[in-house]
Amino acid sequence: MDAGGGPLLPDSVLFEIFLYLDHADVLSVGLVCQQWRAVARDEFLWKELFYRYYRVSREVPRHPAAVSWYDEFQRLYDTIPCIEVQALKEHNDQVLHLSFSHSGCLFASCSKDCTVKIWSNELDISLQHSSNMRPYNWSYTQFSQFNSDDSLLLVSGVFVGPHNSSSGEIAVISMENFTLLSRVRNKPYDVFGCWLNETNLISGNLHRIGRITSCSVLWLNNAFQGVESENVNVVKRLFKIQNLNASTIRTVMVADCSRYDSPDLLLDYEEQLAASSTCPVFDLGSDSEEEEAKPKQTPEPAIQELPDDGGVTAEDGLQQFFDDIMEGRVRPAMTETELETKVAELFIRNRTKPPEVNLLPTESNSKTKYLIFTTGCLTYSPHQIGIKRILPHQMTTAGPVLGEERRSDEFFDSLDHVIDIHGHIIGMGLSPDHRYLYVNSRAWPRDCVISDPMQPPPIAEEIDLHVFDLKTMKEVKRALRAHRAYTPNEECFFIFLDVSRDFVASGAEDRHGYIWDRHYNICLAKLQHDNVVNSVAFSPVEQELLLTASDDTTIKVWRSPRTVRIQQAKTNNTLLQRTQPSSTEKQKSCTMTEFPWRWAK
Repeated sequence: MDAGGGPLLPDSVLFEIFLYLDHADVLSVGLVCQQWRAVARDEFLWKELFYRYYRVSREVPRHPAAVSWYDEFQRLYDTIPCIEVQALKEHNDQVLHLSFSHSGCLFASCSKDCTVKIWSNELDISLQHSSNMRPYNWSYTQFSQFNSDDSLLLVSGVFVGPHNSSSGEIAVISMENFTLLSRVRNKPYDVFGCWLNETNLISGNLHRIGRITSCSVLWLNNAFQGVESENVNVVKRLFKIQNLNASTIRTVMVADCSRYDSPDLLLDYEEQLAASSTCPVFDLGSDSEEEEAKPKQTPEPAIQELPDDGGVTAEDGLQQFFDDIMEGRVRPAMTETELETKVAELFIRNRTKPPEVNLLPTESNSKTKYLIFTTGCLTYSPHQIGIKRILPHQMTTAGPVLGEERRSDEFFDSLDHVIDIHGHIIGMGLSPDHRYLYVNSRAWPRDCVISDPMQPPPIAEEIDLHVFDLKTMKEVKRALRAHRAYTPNEECFFIFLDVSRDFVASGAEDRHGYIWDRHYNICLAKLQHDNVVNSVAFSPVEQELLLTASDDTTIKVWRSPRTVRIQQAKTNNTLLQRTQPSSTEKQKSCTMTEFPWRWAK
């Protein structure tokens, strides 16, 4: 700050800003710019500079939590984790996933080298422990997640079974002594698995019914697998869901509705305005009033889209269908695949529990949790997001194990809600308040028709980042597009994204990580690697710290310019104290090191 108390920008920063102004604009503000205090206090000037420098639409209002436009410029310019401060090279193969502990003190990394490594998140990050999973017949580790109190680590990987068959497996590791507590089979392996609460985790299994028809079963598992008596359950079936057209359930995660009461940010303008009269909130705003007035329609679960046969039972419908074909009354031009799908649809018509009513959270069910996963109904490519409510009595392995809520003729559970992305989903992540779901996808061509589920449509190179409000089940932002992927549909792989209070980050196949601002919908930084960036992770307690993991076997650590200056100042102060300079030398040194702080609060 200067003598008048106004925050000041370095000349180099101000020069960069003026590069975005027209010559006439520079002349018109030239007199003001010669006075540092006036620049810092001129709200109109900083508003103009902000919109021009970041190329934000003028329809987007200022962040509701910002005190001034100057503060917003400083936030986006100075708090983005875009400076590489460390490169971790202890893995010797592709690094696939990163996850922080809730305290932010530790993080875990998974790799094709079949290890999961635990790192201590200090000023200089250091390796604390490494577990090799090859002795357990794993091919590689692919995903990890800390439980809510950071006492346990879930690690998911690919398990090599008999005759080199590949499946998935989940391991639970104690953070107290890094011992392996339990192992749970997980099929297919890209279900990944997740924690439901401190001691229970969700895994998957897959049962083939036909060539392209299958059944996914989701299981609740006790992390310790300790059996005190023969009456204590260590596993319990949560849901059994039929899959059509070679699709399967993948990428499970749990959203906690109780966090909605105090969201980090609000993307809906109308909701933000209504709430602003009672308490200060953050606002993300939709792109236009027209989109706000016309909420997008989301398809109902596939089971409700089947034609009405006038109450005909599944058995009667199947028999009539086959009789019509055999006696020549119906000659559909059906392939074997289409015939199997039609039979499966008829069979489950009266064999599926109806969806839960009143899915959206209310005061009475605010403690509800949602199970969220990728699925599909047209092809094996995951193109839909399935949502299933988990009720309180389902959050424990206690009680009857199998099918206690089903009638004898109810084999399957229906989905409570389905969101169709119309493209291949390659990544999902929840905001810290669990209010918003961010989805990476590669779009299908517009108006494409899928005639063969084993031949999905080609996918775009551009990766679209969608945002869905889990309170209203609507898409609330225009899709972000800045990063790319190049592998074809049959080789497409998962790219993990992460969301902090203000930012969202994602990897890409173009050898970069990307950071966007959640409010202004703008890309703020590109983070360079030498190969595909598979995963990114913000520190949950410090969003100015970001990790990126890449196929180049490296984990990179990125910090914001503000944080780097703070660390450099601490280092300089430590060196000054050790050398104990004279009072004259000390005064000169402090004057030199203070200059970079002139615009920091």
